[in-house]
Amino acid sequence: MSKQILAKLTKKEEIIKGVYKFSVQAEEIVKLSKPGNFIEIRVSNQTEPFLRRPISIYNLDKENGILEFIFQVKGNGTNLLAQKEVGDQIDIIGPLGFGTFKTENYNKIAIIGGGIGIFPLYELAKQAKQQGKKVDCYLGFRNKDFVMLEKEFDSVTDNLTITTDDGTYAKKGFAIDYLKEDMKKEKYDCIYACGPIPMLRAVQQYANENNINAQISLEEKMGCGLGVCLGCAVKTAQSPKDAPEYFHVCKGGPVFNARDVEF
Repeated sequence: MSKQILAKLTKKEEIIKGVYKFSVQAEEIVKLSKPGNFIEIRVSNQTEPFLRRPISIYNLDKENGILEFIFQVKGNGTNLLAQKEVGDQIDIIGPLGFGTFKTENYNKIAIIGGGIGIFPLYELAKQAKQQGKKVDCYLGFRNKDFVMLEKEFDSVTDNLTITTDDGTYAKKGFAIDYLKEDMKKEKYDCIYACGPIPMLRAVQQYANENNINAQISLEEKMGCGLGVCLGCAVKTAQSPKDAPEYFHVCKGGPVFNARDVEF
């Protein structure tokens, strides 16, 4: 069950240029949220922009009722949101999404993320680590200027691998390649991923070829976040070619079994 609340902005931080982390007081949403859930935010008190903005949940501080989310300024809506100041009230609906990350059946997990897709993976890693699971994490970025949250992820994982496409920071190349190399030494029970479609496609292919469980979080544009507008459709892998069937990311996901999605 989701709630609509006015959440007080308690902390605002620009973690890299154009990327902001907001902390809001949101006890009602925090106590209902699971790793992989997202929220819908009204960015303005005016009629424009009309649609809310879907943003993944980054961190849940259940003890203090604090919800943290991170977003990149890309357009008018996120630009308006970035202008909020500490003390402002933010209209939020959440938690949303029926498909969340499932870890209960696994003990050794690999988490892989790319760019701004890493944000929903932190709470997953944190909770899995608290549950006593072995958690290895692979985060890929374009270059050193885009590297984010290294210390935060390092604190909730057993082994953290950072990569940059051009080698300007940490290891050069793609995160998936380092995951594949490590899998030769130690097989994970499940892979969890969020990021650009090419990365998710590579994770899906590798998992399918090696019979490994994989869960992926999709980042589709959502108009309503409630399954009404039907704008966030993705094709199911099992649907016939002459009569394609679709999931809707906001209701069926945003987390799916990698075998179920056709890119």
